Amino acid sequence: MSNAPLATAESIAEVTRPLQGTREDYDPILELVGRARVVLLGEASHGTHEFYHERTRITKRLIQELDFNAIAIEGDWPDAYRVNRYIRAQSTAADAEAALAGFRRFPAWMWRNSETLELVGWLRAHNHVGRGLEREVGFYGLDLYSLHASMEAVLSYLDRVDPAAAARARSRYGCFEVFGSDPQSYGYTASLDLSQSCEDEVVHQLQELQGQRDRLARRDGFLAEDEYFYAEQNARVVKGAERYYRTMFRGQIASWNLRDTHMADTLDALLAHLDAQVGRSKVVVWAHNSHVGDARATELGEAGELNLGQLARQRYENETAIIGFTTYQGTVTASRDWGEPPERRQVRPGLGGSYEAVLHQTGLERFLIDLRQEAAAEVLHPERLERAIGVIYRPESERRSHYFFAHLADQFDAVIHIDETRALQPLERTTEWEKGEAPETFPTGM
Repeated sequence: MSNAPLATAESIAEVTRPLQGTREDYDPILELVGRARVVLLGEASHGTHEFYHERTRITKRLIQELDFNAIAIEGDWPDAYRVNRYIRAQSTAADAEAALAGFRRFPAWMWRNSETLELVGWLRAHNHVGRGLEREVGFYGLDLYSLHASMEAVLSYLDRVDPAAAARARSRYGCFEVFGSDPQSYGYTASLDLSQSCEDEVVHQLQELQGQRDRLARRDGFLAEDEYFYAEQNARVVKGAERYYRTMFRGQIASWNLRDTHMADTLDALLAHLDAQVGRSKVVVWAHNSHVGDARATELGEAGELNLGQLARQRYENETAIIGFTTYQGTVTASRDWGEPPERRQVRPGLGGSYEAVLHQTGLERFLIDLRQEAAAEVLHPERLERAIGVIYRPESERRSHYFFAHLADQFDAVIHIDETRALQPLERTTEWEKGEAPETFPTGM
């Protein structure tokens, strides 16, 4: 536990830049980014409206002013690529909401929400002003949960371009049929060696597809290269997902590291693909603080975890910028347990001594801190608690479930604090979400 003294509100306020809702708010972010080609934008929860909204504002400026040409999200590859096709006018989706229909797996609301809907509409309009395919912005997923969807995508691609290869792939992927549609059933069984794993099959399938790269990717120029890359990455996802689901029953750190390494490897592959098409590419990453904030600056890193932000800094050194987000209180869209409906829940005030509480003490509603400044790094470097809310929120075990120790100034290059935030609005609002959760002062606070 940290014994660091609590920074004074005055010392923190001196290094902040208040956010006024103007275009100039994020001039320091663009200056910080400079020539970076990877910008990682975090979030302290998956269900906060302001985090999505402000990331959109920053992302639009990066695209318009610094020529960033891709957004990569903490989402599944095939679901995000459906959006990619839509914003490039290569799909039959009627509108942005239909383009987001691929996000069906829990938590669908993490990307099927009003803020993402607005961003997708803006990206389509941005792409279609005569720029040409090579200058359009793409939309991609970094995650590896889509075992079955990615297998289906590989088979669909091969059915079109090489039916004989599709038959071989169908035979290999048939290894999973006995386990049904739940990949965790496969992972549990394979981890206990109750049956032969499908590892060899998915590796051989990826190798065969990669061996056909020159023939398949050059059939019809730019679009053929994109479609081949989409299929190849789906085969990589199948390989990564097979290993992930086998590993998840062997320990949290091992499966976490495998997942974040997969996301970093996907980012590498995406950059290489785009570089080959358009020259030096630049990618904006949207993911949780726990993925983008350098793990080496946290107690989780000390326990052996690594993450996407750490790997990006190691692989791209001075070409990476990481911006985190924090909040003190408000509401959040989250579930009570995995697979349950999303609710609009009350977020408890930050714990005393935490970074959230320290930033709240400034009395400022919204502000940015450039942590590369010596004065800012000095006051926000001492180890303190930091909150992380995922798709599940458990206030009854707030400290154990949602806090870890960190050195904020080493974790991020900048942090944006919004003191009171509100719940992200899902496209499909349940009765539970519409009702919301009564404050803890109920009934006297009503």
